[in-house]
Amino acid sequence: MSVTIDLAGRTAFVTGSTRGIGRSIAETLHAAGANVAVVGRSKESADAVASAIGDRARGFACDVTDSASLRRAITACETSLGPIDILVNNAGITRDNLLIRLTEQDWGDVIAANLTAAFVSTQAVIKGMMKRRYGRIVNVASIVGITGNKGQANYAASKAGLIGFTKSVAKEYAGRGVLVNCVAPGFIDTDMTAALPEAARSALLEAIPLGRLGSPVDVAGAILFLASDLAAYVTGQTVIVDGGMTG
Repeated sequence: MSVTIDLAGRTAFVTGSTRGIGRSIAETLHAAGANVAVVGRSKESADAVASAIGDRARGFACDVTDSASLRRAITACETSLGPIDILVNNAGITRDNLLIRLTEQDWGDVIAANLTAAFVSTQAVIKGMMKRRYGRIVNVASIVGITGNKGQANYAASKAGLIGFTKSVAKEYAGRGVLVNCVAPGFIDTDMTAALPEAARSALLEAIPLGRLGSPVDVAGAILFLASDLAAYVTGQTVIVDGGMTG
């Protein structure tokens, strides 16, 4: 039996989608037939990526830490592409340091981008999803939100908070047909991991049972599943995509 994921007629809004994991998510959802909002800080970058992805993709600029800017981008997306059916909260930042050296600015910036932005965007789309009795919200967390990590107290707190937020919102809106889940990537082959020293990279690979770093497509595939009707009985869950690292 052949199973095809078809998102034709659905509109997806993907934050932080001008590069890396976010871009792969946008490309994957688009390939499945969805209209896709490519969202980034720069309108030029968002437009360029949307143009490269093709028809049914549009670029939108916003600063996710600016609630008004984020809400405006969501409104503009719905005006251009239609009501948002799939929200992917992918945008995030790091400000790594040992706890004793973290500043309140480091803490606040990370919480604002990684957690508060997801609250704002979810609140902005939830009413429409409730009325239509259909919605898919996927929050991109991290295994660090589950395991913790030295030098990342702020990042780990933001991602753990995102997991708790996901579980709570899932319980609130399941009865209205809105499914809310998390994907928690492990170490993915991006610009950040490419900068690791060779010794650190080798040690990291030894800790991953699959013996390789993940690719952005690995994460995008999990999100595609959660955005599809194949996951119609899945909500409040955290799908770990880490090559078996956390066991």
